[in-house]
Amino acid sequence: MAKHEIIPCERCGTPIECKANSYTKCQCSVVYLDLNEVQYISELYENCLCAKCLFELQQEYRDSVANPSISQ
Repeated sequence: MAKHEIIPCERCGTPIECKANSYTKCQCSVVYLDLNEVQYISELYENCLCAKCLFELQQEYRDSVANPSISQ
């Protein structure tokens, strides 16, 4: 069995085990993002993020859509 790479979350630096070749087993697969949320996050970050940061960014995006004046 191949060992997965331990990398830092691009946003918070927490070490995460990257399982890009086994996505369904990766810690980030617990976060269900819609297409707009994926686009929002991909405009801010290029590399892997931990599930906690993904949840926080998802909420940040949803808050900005619900209250557009806050993000201005």
